[in-house]
Formats: sequence, C-alpha cells, structure tokens
Amino acid sequence: MNNSSKKTGMKNPVVIPKPVPVQRFRPASKKLPPTPSERNKILHFVRRYVAEFNPVPPMPIDQLICHSNRIIGQIGCNPEWRDYISVLINNEMWRETLASIPYERRLLLLPKCLRLFDKCKATFDEFGLLCKQCGLCSLQDLQNEADRLGYAVLIAEGSAVVTAMIQAGKIDAVIGVSCLNVLEKAFPYMEASGIVGAAIPLLQDDCVDTTVDLDWVWDYIHLTSADKTRRLDLSELHNEVEQWFTPSSLDLIMEPCETDTEVVARQWLIKGGKRWRPFITTAVFKALSESCDISVPEYAKKAAVAIECFHKASLIHDDIEDDDTIRYGDKTLHKAYGIPKALNVGDFLIGEGYRLLADCNVSAEQRARMLAIAAEGHRTLCCGQGAELEWFHNPKPLSTRQVLDIFRQKTSPAFEVAIRVGAILADIEKHDSLIGIFSKYSEAIGIAYQIRDDIDDFNNPDGDSDLEALRPNILLATAYERANSTETKSLLDSLWRREKPMNFNALHEIYIELKADERARVLLETFKEEAIRQLHNIDNSNLKGLLRRIITKIFNDFQICGWCKEFEEKNLKANSPD
Repeated sequence: MNNSSKKTGMKNPVVIPKPVPVQRFRPASKKLPPTPSERNKILHFVRRYVAEFNPVPPMPIDQLICHSNRIIGQIGCNPEWRDYISVLINNEMWRETLASIPYERRLLLLPKCLRLFDKCKATFDEFGLLCKQCGLCSLQDLQNEADRLGYAVLIAEGSAVVTAMIQAGKIDAVIGVSCLNVLEKAFPYMEASGIVGAAIPLLQDDCVDTTVDLDWVWDYIHLTSADKTRRLDLSELHNEVEQWFTPSSLDLIMEPCETDTEVVARQWLIKGGKRWRPFITTAVFKALSESCDISVPEYAKKAAVAIECFHKASLIHDDIEDDDTIRYGDKTLHKAYGIPKALNVGDFLIGEGYRLLADCNVSAEQRARMLAIAAEGHRTLCCGQGAELEWFHNPKPLSTRQVLDIFRQKTSPAFEVAIRVGAILADIEKHDSLIGIFSKYSEAIGIAYQIRDDIDDFNNPDGDSDLEALRPNILLATAYERANSTETKSLLDSLWRREKPMNFNALHEIYIELKADERARVLLETFKEEAIRQLHNIDNSNLKGLLRRIITKIFNDFQICGWCKEFEEKNLKANSPD
C-alpha cells in the first residue's frame, strides 16, 4: 500500500465520533497567505530571532512592526505577511511568561464567528455568546477544556467585560482568537496594561462559519511551565531520529552488515519514509524521563530502530500482496529483486526488530513487556492483512465503517506499539496506567492518518495510490453510500468489485459531485479531535503536552487563507451589485 498499510477485520467495528466542522480552505481575496511550510519556516526563524535579540514585552506596535520588517528582510518573505509575523513575535516574547501564569489567572477570548451561523441556537447576554453545547462547532470543546483547566472564557469580540476584568486585576494573561483587524484594535489596550497575551488569527476572511487552527489554540491553552516538553524542539528531535538511519549510524546501532540479505535490508531501512513511528517512540521516552534534556541513550535508539524495522518489513510484504510497483519514487523491493528475495528481506527485518528489542540495556521485565507488545501488534497487523486479502478474492462494496475498520486494523497498532515501547523504556509503572488511553489515542491517530492518505491521493494522484488501484478507501465508500442514481450506483458497484477498468477523471468528478472529498475531510478532523479528547485524563503534563504536539506535527497541513475583515466597509460591499 502506498505510504502506509491498511488492514481489515470486523470484530470491533469503529465507532465514528461526533463530527467536528471541517476547515474549508478558501483563497484569500486580496493577500496571498503563507503556506504551511512557509509558516513553519517563519515560526522557527521568529523563535531564533527572539532568543537572539531578546526583545522585551510589552512592546509598542510601531517597535513590533520594526522587528517584523527586519525579519521580512532577513528571510525574504512576502511583505504582506508583516502583521502575521508581528503576531508571532509578540506571542514568542510572552511565551515563557504565559507558561508560568496559572490557568485560573488566564482568560480565553473566542470569537462568535467560529459558530455555525445558520444552525447555532445560542443566545447573547452582556458577556457574549452563551454556548448551547450542541457540538456542531469547535467552540464547545475549546470552552469545556478551558473551563476544566480553570480559565475564564468569553465568546465575544471587543467586550467591555475584558477591560473590566483586566482593570479589576482578575486576570494576568489573555489568549485571544480573532482576525488581525480585531487583534490590532485590541493590542494598544493590552500593551498599555502590560497584560500578557498570545493571539491566534482566524483562517478565513469572512465573518460567518470561520475556522481557526485548532492545534495552535490547543497548544496555547495547555501551555504551562509544568510541561517540560514544551522546550523540546520536536522538529530538531525528528531530524535527530532521521540521522540514525544513515549507513554509519545504523552500523553503530545494529552492527555492520555481513551478508547480502543484511545489505539489502539495510538499504531498504535507509530508503525513504517519514520516521513517524521511531520518532514517536523517542519523543514519548523523553517526555516520561526525569529530564527532557537528556541525550537519547543507545538502548532507546535500538528500540526506535526496531520499530522502524517492523514498519519497513510490513511495507515489503504489503507491496508483494498488492503487487505495487512503486515505493518512495522507486521500484518496490520485489520488483527490484524478485518476490523470494523480498519475502526473505521482510522476514529478516522482523527478526532484526525483535533482536534489537531483546538487546536493549534495560531490565528483564522491560524487555519482556516490549517484546510482548511488539508481538501482539505484529499479530494484529497480520490478521488484518489476511482479512483484506480475503476481500481481494471476493471484492464487494464496503461501507464507510468497514473501511475505517480496515484503517484501524492496519495502521493504529503500529502507532500504539511505538507509544507503548517508548513509555516502557522510561517507566513501566507509568505505562500500565495509560494503556487504555494509548490504545484509543493510537486508534484515532491511525484512522486519521489513513484518511489523510486518501485525501492526498485524491488531490495528487500519482498512479499508484489506493484510489487509482481501487483498494478500499474512504472516498469510494462514501461515494457509493451517497450515490442517488442507478447509473452511478452501478458504476461504483462494478469498481468495488473490480469488474471494469477505471476512468480516474470520471471517478474524480463523481467524488466531487457527491462531496466525498468533503466528507473525508470532516472525518479527518473528527478523528484528530477524538485523539485529542483521549488526552483529557492524562495527569502527566509532560506526556499530555507531547502527545498533543505530536498530532500537530503529523497533521500540520492547514492553510491560512486570509483574514477576517468584519470592520472594513469595503468588504461589506464586495457582493453588492453596484
């Protein structure tokens, strides 16, 4: 399978959580916004800039703009992003101070435009919107989590209550979600009062049914000095893990190669991949260790490499079973060396994974636990793959729930094994109390990961995707369920049964017409939110913060699509016939 594997098995069908609104990506009306990669580049540069020059808040807006202009000149980005960069600078200046302020001394200020305007039944009073907890928008989850932590929460823009709370000394920090226009109007008041502030801009340039980067809001809501992992640079850690998969590093971790089988297996282990699973093992280990600043010990590196060995072995076997031809932009292993040799290399990597876990310099109990968890995960993956192979022998339409269950069986166990191995390496007792949470979190992450793969295949078909190959995928299942004409239903049925060649362009149009792609995006956000909800019962702030940030790291694919212009009259006239 392309990117990752998908397995089935219908024993415990997936329960689809209550959906959350999908972020709709709309182009900015006038300004071209930063792409996700550009945003990350800017954010990392801003953090280095603030660390080097140490600007002191509160800072007047004209000085803030001077710093923003300097950064624009240094990195050569679009000057129209000046206000956005100014927000990042201000946030970064206040970050450590905000982290030290107790939750009960903070105010979370949310905009009413995050609600679904045409469906929201909430009323207003002098304090703002009174949420009815209907679950149709993100306001409920954000408000409930902030309330649970002890925040004061208001759903209003420009409320006089905010000023009154600041003047009365009831709050020491404000986390505000709004458009840049509103943030700009609020800034002088916060600067004058010296109040600590962090701001998260909205994602759209309209004022009805807008959205926000929920990961960004969630990070700031939970920001606390008790969470040592907030100082852990996950990008840097990810890069470090990547370096373990170079020939020289693997020689040190795994011992040098002696046979042709070892050489081919090592080459496959080095080739391609995002290393999410070994990264997660390492990150969880550091989060649960006494100090996040410790260097990664050799036994933890061995465990992380073992996790990648299992993953790469599964890809070899999946490619053979699916008769895929391309992996990482090159020939699959069985196309390059033949099926017998590829099977043997895959089996060898499984053995290497168990050897590395058994060779970790930890207690006998820790080694036994890791080996048992890896074996159980391996068994689940094989059972799921067997059920999917049975489907290939007798292909027929699958429901959305059945496809989601395929995702759960083939992808979620690998994430769970990665998390639990990292936790066991750090502390067995901490691991035992979190098994249930790890399992549900991994299930949601695994399903979301596969849905994202299907969306990527839809947006960027590469000729060897699940959508092109007509393997079980969420868009085909959704389209089949939604088809309302006999002709379309019959066509999709024949595609499910693999009875006729596919015209991908025609199928793409069907997906759009039936809004299968929109449904997939809703499900993606739903399972990401479900993963987040599983973290509510984790008391360890280091681990909770880390797992929350991992979601952001893996699914960092949102677009900032312009800014709210609620207070600009010209936008009110944009749709005028005049």
